[in-house]
Amino acid sequence: MIFVLGILMVSCGLSAQSKAEKALTTFSEKYPQEKIHLVFNKNSFVSGENLWLKSFVFSGYELSPTSTSMFVELYDSNKTQISKKILPLINGQGSGSFTLPENLKEGVYYIRAYTAWMSNFSEDFQTLRQFVVYNPSSPQKLVLNDTSEWSASVFPESGTFVEGINTKFAVRLQSKGIPPSKWSGYIVDAEKPDLKLTSFKGFDQNVGAFSLTPKAGIKYQLIVNDAKENQRVINLPHVSDSGINLQVSTGNEAVKFSLKSKNITPGTLYKIIGTINNQLVFKVNSEKIFEKTFSIPTQQLVNGILQLTVFDDKENIVAQRLTFVQPGLLRIKKPEVRLSNLDESPRAENTFSITPNLNNSAYTVLVMDGSLESSEDENSLLSTLWLTGDIPSKIYTPSQYFKPNHNPEALDALLISEKWKRFDWRNMMAGTFPIISYQPQPYISYKGKVTIQGKPAPNTDLNLLFEIPEQGTRLSQVKTDDNGFFNLKGLIFEEALKFSYQLNDPKIPKEQVQVIFQPDYSFVPLKKALPESIYHFVQRTENDQPAESVKRSVATKNAQNNINEKATLIEEVRLKARKVDKTKELNDKLSSPLFKSLNENIFDFVNDNNSAQGFTNILQWLQGRVAGLTIEFSMGNYTPKLRGSRVNIYLDEMMVDPSLINSISVSDIAMVKVIKDYFAGGFGGASGAIAIYTKRGGITGSLSDATTSTKLKKTVLHGFDKETSFVNPDYNDENFKNISEDLRTTLYWNPYLETSSDESKIKFFNNDDAKNFRLIIMGFDTKEYIPIYYNEIVK
Repeated sequence: MIFVLGILMVSCGLSAQSKAEKALTTFSEKYPQEKIHLVFNKNSFVSGENLWLKSFVFSGYELSPTSTSMFVELYDSNKTQISKKILPLINGQGSGSFTLPENLKEGVYYIRAYTAWMSNFSEDFQTLRQFVVYNPSSPQKLVLNDTSEWSASVFPESGTFVEGINTKFAVRLQSKGIPPSKWSGYIVDAEKPDLKLTSFKGFDQNVGAFSLTPKAGIKYQLIVNDAKENQRVINLPHVSDSGINLQVSTGNEAVKFSLKSKNITPGTLYKIIGTINNQLVFKVNSEKIFEKTFSIPTQQLVNGILQLTVFDDKENIVAQRLTFVQPGLLRIKKPEVRLSNLDESPRAENTFSITPNLNNSAYTVLVMDGSLESSEDENSLLSTLWLTGDIPSKIYTPSQYFKPNHNPEALDALLISEKWKRFDWRNMMAGTFPIISYQPQPYISYKGKVTIQGKPAPNTDLNLLFEIPEQGTRLSQVKTDDNGFFNLKGLIFEEALKFSYQLNDPKIPKEQVQVIFQPDYSFVPLKKALPESIYHFVQRTENDQPAESVKRSVATKNAQNNINEKATLIEEVRLKARKVDKTKELNDKLSSPLFKSLNENIFDFVNDNNSAQGFTNILQWLQGRVAGLTIEFSMGNYTPKLRGSRVNIYLDEMMVDPSLINSISVSDIAMVKVIKDYFAGGFGGASGAIAIYTKRGGITGSLSDATTSTKLKKTVLHGFDKETSFVNPDYNDENFKNISEDLRTTLYWNPYLETSSDESKIKFFNNDDAKNFRLIIMGFDTKEYIPIYYNEIVK
């Protein structure tokens, strides 16, 4: 993403790239950084429940194009892994579920989420999300640790404390439990502790701020008190008799900064570099740098963390500062929500609709009982995107800094206490960059090796015969390289894919042929310790009664199990009467597993007219019908390009020259697919294709004798983990009327509500006692790089 139309530079002297700038360019181009936000369907669970999650994977401040798979792991507080899953990512978004075991002990549990690419960098930037699981039968119960010890630290702005220069300080609280909500502090001369030099009140449970002009020879101390009269004494840094202090003020129009100095060498050339998301956005290089205030206009920047670094003429770092761009003017698109029918009566039907955004393919929609907390209350999509995804230190309720009535001064003080840890200037300038051990593979990918009598089979054709329920056996072909290896990249399937294999040469007995498959991906063990929790255990007494919230959760689980059973029976009845989606049925019939993609456009010429009969070439008809696809005409042939790159054409899954399509009558075409991503059948690992299926081709690549594969060697490949369906009750249906108690927390959950030209309509039913509803709607505008966010309680 480009943050500014051109780097704003103010310089006197040479403008060539310095060592720091060259290192930054290398890091930005070769080592893009990903971060993940997780949304849960609710905030706490009981053993035996299902946990549903939605993920947004960002690269900087846009949805990541890098990864198409995500690893998700479930841990207990002892760092014992309970379960793990691999989930697909579609345009940077994914979803999945975990079934929590019935015998799971009460405690704090953790979801870890990361991509293969993220495994090349610090684990501090992987997502580790805590949640609570209750179990009334456990011998111990969880209670909030609201009496734990806390500590305070003090940080001078830009890291320097120089005699005679008025300096702003941030005071940061940390606690294993819940930090004090009310606290204050004051500054004293250590030799005159009864005289307060300045005082302040904490902004929130994380940070406070004060300013002080120091004098040489004085030892300053910070005294911090909470409302319970607990006190901490912290020594301020030693007052330096020389140095530089970088002072920053951030507003909606500009970021302004200046350098104050004391006793520095005259004529020294200093340089200030400004970066956002590891990209250079500002540079000033001047001998007169101390004589003016500089201003960085914010209209061409995005919301995010700006890092300012001051270098001397030998490129030593003398001061650093983080600040947030436009903290009082957050660029958030609020979806237009039409609350057409909301009824708080028990089990009443409710509806609302969302006006589509053409730059957002799908919304994530969560409706909860308005009296209960959501997983967005602690760390929201906005706080992950703009803060915690890049600042790995512990922040209490980071979502508060991006709510409508947030305090920009508190966020600025928080960033004074932080340093940018995505990279280290000194390491980069020394040429030390991350070691790349894990390359992102497209979706599910496998490596294969073919041997004949134990020896590699180079440049050999291998037939793969896929066994598809109710469709018979499908044939695809791969070719080994010079060493007998081949790759299956971009496979899209859930759970297990069964198939048989044989060489294309019938003279070689099958007993002599061996094919070994190995996943081209791997889960990476977690090395760091799990973060501390704000809960601790107490022994459960014999007469101990669960808290009302726990009783409610248990009742919710029982009701949801009842709802799921009834929904399953209803679905079985409906399936018998329901007509199969004709286009999906055609796609399943014609496409082999190697030609399936999560990112494809299908045009059905069997069940839909599609107005194509007036065209002589199907490629000509495709012009303008698929985003990113262009059809160029040259030398009598049409050539397709996706996002500016030429793509291959497949006729009945065999690659052909574009000129051959001129001879194919549109009336003979059954289906056309525009595949926009990697797929296993792509020649040479190509990304994207146009696949044309003819009517006369019948079931392309199928075998007339489906029993042939039973005589061949068989194997199974494991794919993405299947997501459990989330079931919403329909109280208009008589089958749900006899549910005795409905205390559901989550009233509606849809991680992929597709947008369309019409309004997206949502229907849900109230539980037995909710008096208002929390509506959470999330998405991302991929054209303007702006999050779409709605989190409100409505009645």
